[in-house]
Amino acid sequence: MTIQMKKNKVEKQKRDFLKFLGTAGARFVVSRQLRASGGLWLSAGGEEVLIDPGPGALVRCLSSRPALDPFTLNGVILTHRHLDHSNDINVIIEAMTNGGRNRKGFLYAPRDAFALPDPVVQIYARAFLETIDYLEEGKSIHRPSFTLDTPVRHQHPVETYGLRFFLPYGNIALITDTAFFPGLIDHYRGSDILILNVVIFQDHVDNKIYHLNFKQAVEIIKGIGPKAAVLTHFGMTMLQQKPYLLAQNLQEKLGIKVIAASDGLTLPLESLIMPAG
Repeated sequence: MTIQMKKNKVEKQKRDFLKFLGTAGARFVVSRQLRASGGLWLSAGGEEVLIDPGPGALVRCLSSRPALDPFTLNGVILTHRHLDHSNDINVIIEAMTNGGRNRKGFLYAPRDAFALPDPVVQIYARAFLETIDYLEEGKSIHRPSFTLDTPVRHQHPVETYGLRFFLPYGNIALITDTAFFPGLIDHYRGSDILILNVVIFQDHVDNKIYHLNFKQAVEIIKGIGPKAAVLTHFGMTMLQQKPYLLAQNLQEKLGIKVIAASDGLTLPLESLIMPAG
């Protein structure tokens, strides 16, 4: 590899980013839009991917600064069918394909996102896509710029999978909605950047909550030991505790970079995984 090729590769990596188009979790925060619910935009190796386009995803893309044009998307990924993750999936497919005029792009989602009688991905929109593939436990999907793994099915009321993106310089894990189980740590071990959906501060004693609480998130971070951990998808009780303070205190305690995501936050991936010096 020539010096110029190496330089070009490094410059491409520096442009890789993950942008939080929303950090809302749970019904009340989403329905009141106390935090936005647009999902995550991943730009990696020249590929553009929108993950979990919830309510307002299209608006959040176009109102971003700089604006994110859905027509530039290579594809969309749904971790599961719940509306705070999938509400804008059909309008995003339309925007990505120029209203179906340009058949293109991929959609990766669990099978039940397409299941009758109540699919969240409408039948007409599927014809606009070049590729549809189903997420399954232990599956790997190879893209030109990354490999996507879905290591384990999560414990959630609908079919749900977390994501691991393997890039040339490291990997990113998204632990989406799930009840805690010890296998989470094993399946996501070795993650350089660990993103966790932390909906509640602590469990309700009399109710089974299929979401991580803050204490469980701390246990996962300690068990995995990433270079950086990012907390997001906050419900009301997490917002009341001020996530940025929780993250700050946890970083001091663990000696690991911990970030509380905010709406519009952009993470430069290569510099987080491979910091200068």
